[in-house]
Amino acid sequence: MKKLAPLAGLAFALAVILAVPALAAGKLKTAVFAGGCFWSMQHDMEPIPGVVSTVVGYSGGDLKNPTYENHPGFYEALKVTYDPSKVTYPQLVARYLRTTDPTDGGGAFCDRGPSYRPAIFVDGAQERAAAEAAIKVAHNELDKPIATKVLALKNFYPAEDYHQEYAKKNPAAYARYRQGCGKDRVIKALWGPR
Repeated sequence: MKKLAPLAGLAFALAVILAVPALAAGKLKTAVFAGGCFWSMQHDMEPIPGVVSTVVGYSGGDLKNPTYENHPGFYEALKVTYDPSKVTYPQLVARYLRTTDPTDGGGAFCDRGPSYRPAIFVDGAQERAAAEAAIKVAHNELDKPIATKVLALKNFYPAEDYHQEYAKKNPAAYARYRQGCGKDRVIKALWGPR
């Protein structure tokens, strides 16, 4: 029986080691933003220190399981999973606003229409207060009305696989799209150099 004790201790230690990532994952949070083409949002938000992962998709509509071809009432959105010990929700919101034109309620850059409008989807009063505070700061900085909506998060559906990580999988096509759309030029004119 004594020979099994070291093995039991090893099994316990192994179980603890394997549980650490699961415990850390429980500390992660998510945020959902809309601000034009979800490819560009993913491209701009993913490199932020503290962002663990991103998923492009659809948020805000009522249809179950929307698709790219059929998502009426939905915004193209980005779900950001982040480590709040490295980046806070208010910091993410501030960064998001500076990757969009929050003054344009009709779309974003060359992408026009309801799917491309800017919005911050909030989960609870704390996120709503942070989003509204960031919008007030943006209004003061830009001295322009802010069109970005603050909406209650009611759903998020991941987009099709071919949309996920589009900029990484198709760098040349994405670069042409981004340049042709004028995003960087508009952002620089609005917010100044990064």
